Amino acid sequence: MKILSVDTSTRHLSIAVTDGDHLVAARNVPPKRDLSLSISFDIERALKKAGLVLHDMEGFVIGLGPGSFTGLRVGLSMMKAFIMVTEKPVVGVSSLDAIALNVRSDKPVNVCVINDARRGLLYSCVYVKKGHALERKCDHLLQPVEAVLKHVEGETVFIGDGITHARDRIMDAAKLSGARFSAHFETDKHWLPKAKELARLGYQRLIRGESDNIATLSPLYLYPEDCQISKPPSPRG
Repeated sequence: MKILSVDTSTRHLSIAVTDGDHLVAARNVPPKRDLSLSISFDIERALKKAGLVLHDMEGFVIGLGPGSFTGLRVGLSMMKAFIMVTEKPVVGVSSLDAIALNVRSDKPVNVCVINDARRGLLYSCVYVKKGHALERKCDHLLQPVEAVLKHVEGETVFIGDGITHARDRIMDAAKLSGARFSAHFETDKHWLPKAKELARLGYQRLIRGESDNIATLSPLYLYPEDCQISKPPSPRG
């Protein structure tokens, strides 16, 4: 199954073209001034690198965030246009789930994704990762680091750009007498969501014949003023 996956939840645009579990082409683009003007060009380049065109795609996967309000809107609008043209299925995947897959381990591992949500808050979620499978241990969170740590137990790998501001507080909490967890930190090259990992999660649903309704699919907004709090499908599978 040929799949085009796109994530626009951060300032970096991530695009992947996959065929089943095989990565055919990927494009990870640094921030640009106007994503709405450049996204079509970057997707076209990724497809050209793969030797394919839009109508060759058999399914689509879109990162739902949480993250950049404007970026998520642009990405979802573009994906809706693709679905209208191709009439192929689409699934939405949390960008935090994709980041969790960036952790590489040969054994089951606890993972806590922490992305900077500003205002002293983190977008976060806690998982058990087994190979390419994720078990989510809590809801997607918008909380300060101290509240996030209440969901963390055991030896845990922290990943995400929230490490920049929260690392010292996490380490201090882990050192406390009776702490429920120990902390390890992924390097910054693994902090961003990658479309190839979105594709892994979305592919599992697509091959089961599952899809989302593009008319009602919306980004994962967690701030109350966004007035839309939606929960993407479980990453299990």
